[in-house]
Amino acid sequence: MAVPACQAEIAAFLQSVTGGPPVETHISAVFVGRDDVLKLKKAVRLPFLDFSTLAARREMAFRELQLNRIAAPGLYRDVQAIVRTGCELHLAPSDAHGALDYVVRMARVPGGDFLDAIASRRALTPSLLDALGDAVADLHARLPPVQGWDSPAGMRAIIFGNAEAARGAGLASDTINQWLRGALAELKRIAPALASRATTGHVRRAHGDLHLGNVCLWQGRPTAFDMLEFDDALATIDLGYDLAFLLMDLEFHAGRASANRVMNRYLARTGDTSLLVGLPCFLSVRAMVRAHVQAARGATAEAASYLRAAHAALQPAPSLIVAIGGLQGSGKSTLARALAPELGRPPGALIVRSDEIRKRLHNAPPEQKLPPSAYTQDANARVNTAMLEAAEAGARAGQAVIIDSTFLHAPLRHGLEAAARRAKMPFVGIWLTADMATMLQRVAARDRDASDAGPDVLRAATAVDPGPIAWRTIPADDADVALAAVRAEIARLPVAHRSAARAKAPHMEAGQGSSGNGHGHDE
Repeated sequence: MAVPACQAEIAAFLQSVTGGPPVETHISAVFVGRDDVLKLKKAVRLPFLDFSTLAARREMAFRELQLNRIAAPGLYRDVQAIVRTGCELHLAPSDAHGALDYVVRMARVPGGDFLDAIASRRALTPSLLDALGDAVADLHARLPPVQGWDSPAGMRAIIFGNAEAARGAGLASDTINQWLRGALAELKRIAPALASRATTGHVRRAHGDLHLGNVCLWQGRPTAFDMLEFDDALATIDLGYDLAFLLMDLEFHAGRASANRVMNRYLARTGDTSLLVGLPCFLSVRAMVRAHVQAARGATAEAASYLRAAHAALQPAPSLIVAIGGLQGSGKSTLARALAPELGRPPGALIVRSDEIRKRLHNAPPEQKLPPSAYTQDANARVNTAMLEAAEAGARAGQAVIIDSTFLHAPLRHGLEAAARRAKMPFVGIWLTADMATMLQRVAARDRDASDAGPDVLRAATAVDPGPIAWRTIPADDADVALAAVRAEIARLPVAHRSAARAKAPHMEAGQGSSGNGHGHDE
C-alpha cells in the first residue's frame, strides 16, 4: 500500500532527509537514514485501525514510543513533528506549533542485524537462539499482569478475526471454515486452562507481533521492537500466544530444531510449562495470520504453506516421556537436544533438565555458577520435586517430554515412572554410559553450560551405587551412534505412541525426590 496522496509531500521530505525511499508496510513508511530511522504512520483507515486523522497519528506515535521503550530501551529515541517554515519542511520537537505530521525517530540498525535476515543466511547459532529465548523471557517478566481478562473470549475474537481476514484475502472459504471449526473446538478444550492462566498472571499487554522481523541485534543482544501499538485489546494476550508467533516463524525460516531450542530456553528461564496446553491453538492461529497476510500480498505459495501449517498444528500428535540418565559427561544433554525436535507435536519435546531447574530456583541464569549451598540434600530434593512436576505438567499438556538428569537414585527413577503412569504417557528410560576418559574430557571442556559439575564431581559420582537399572543401557562414547540407538528404542513402542522422529513438518520444504546423586551435582 503506497503512501497516501495527502502525505506525498511529507514522504518526499523524509526521503530527502534520509537519502532513500521508504520501506513500506500497509500502515507505515519507514525511512532509513545514516544514523536515524524515521517512521511515518500512513493516513489510512482499515478494518482494524484508523490513522486517517493527524490526532490519531500523533497519539499512536507516542504510544509506539512508550511501549517500545519498555521492549527496546535506547533503540527508540523520540517523536518529532514535521513543520513548515516558509516554503520549507523540517523536523522539530513534538510539541512544535502547526505540525503537519509526526514521525517516530529510532536508531538505525544494519539490515543484516534483523533476525529474519540472520535466519535467511543460516546464522542463528545455538548461543544466539538461547539469547533470543532469554530476551523474550526478560521482556515478558517486565510486563505487568492484566487482571480480570477473559482470555478464552479474547482468543475466540482473535480466531474469528483471522477467519474474516482470510476470507478478505481471498483464501478458499471451505478451507477457512474447516480451520475455524478446528480452532474453535481446540479453544473449547483448552478454555479452562486459559482462564486459569489469566488468574495467575499469564495474560499481559504483550508485544503482540513477535516474529523474526521484529527482533534485531541491538548492542549485541536480541531485542524485540515494533510492539503492536494500535490496539491494546489485540495485544492483551496469553504470553504463550505471544511466544508462539516467534516459534512458528522460527520453524518456517530456521527449522524445528531452532524453534525447539528457543521454546526450551524460554521455559527453562520462566518455568511456565502450563503454556504448553495452549500451544497447538496458538501456533495454528499464528500460522493463519501469516497465511492471510501472504495471500493479501499475492504470495500464493507461501500462503498455502502457512495455511497447511495452521491446519496441521491442530492435529493430535503421539507423545511420550523419555528419561535420559547417567553420569556427568555421559552425553545426556547433547542427546536430549538432538532428540527433542523429533518428538511429538510442534515444535518438539519439552526438555526438563535438572541443572536448569536448579538455576531457576536460585533466580540465576543457566550459565551462572552456584555456591555449594545450592547443592545440599534439601536443595536437591526441591530440584527433583520441581523436575517431576514439570515433566508431568508437560505430559498432561500433550507435549512430548525429555527429562535430563543423572538419576543415580532409584526413588527418583521410580517417581518419574509413576508420573508417566499418572499422565497415561508411554515411558522410555535410557541409561547412558561412556568411557571415563571421555566423560572427564567432556566435563572439562564445558563452556557456558548449565551444569556446575567438573571432573572432581564426576569422580565422586562414580562411587555412588545406583542400584538395579531397569532402563535401556546405551553406550554414548559416540553421540551419533547413541542417538540412533535411542531412536530405535522409541520405534519399538506401539505405532500410536511413536515419535515423529525425522518426519518433516507438513509445511517445510526441508529442512520424589531423594538427593540428586549424593554429591549435589547433575550433568
